[in-house]
Amino acid sequence: MKTRSAQNGVTYTTGKLARRAGVNLQTIRYYERSGLLPAPERNESGYRQYTENALVRIRFIKKAQTLGFSLKEIQELLRLRADENSQCKEVRELVASKIEELSERIIELKNAQATLQGLLKETDDATPAPECPFLVELEKQAALAG
Repeated sequence: MKTRSAQNGVTYTTGKLARRAGVNLQTIRYYERSGLLPAPERNESGYRQYTENALVRIRFIKKAQTLGFSLKEIQELLRLRADENSQCKEVRELVASKIEELSERIIELKNAQATLQGLLKETDDATPAPECPFLVELEKQAALAG
């Protein structure tokens, strides 16, 4: 439920914030425990009262996650955002590192896709599952890895 606070403007309870941000309650509590989201003020009844800034921060975190950033990396981005003495150069270095990591991951995914496509071509619908080339190859690779 939205309430008005004389000092902070519009505030949200945990449930309302979760709905507005598109996350569950446990996510909000986890973000608080991990320091990604500052602990909110509480009303007279002890209920958490989040400001619009909390909503923006959660959306920032979720967007950064969709770009491939880990929560640890997001914490660093938030730290840089709040630090008036930090420089854009630091942000650029983090972003460049993420681009490199994503490029490597894309190569890995393309290799996995090619492997799967090759194995799929070898698969015959009439072959019994225990003899399915995909399962046989996966088991072979698992045995070699260990």
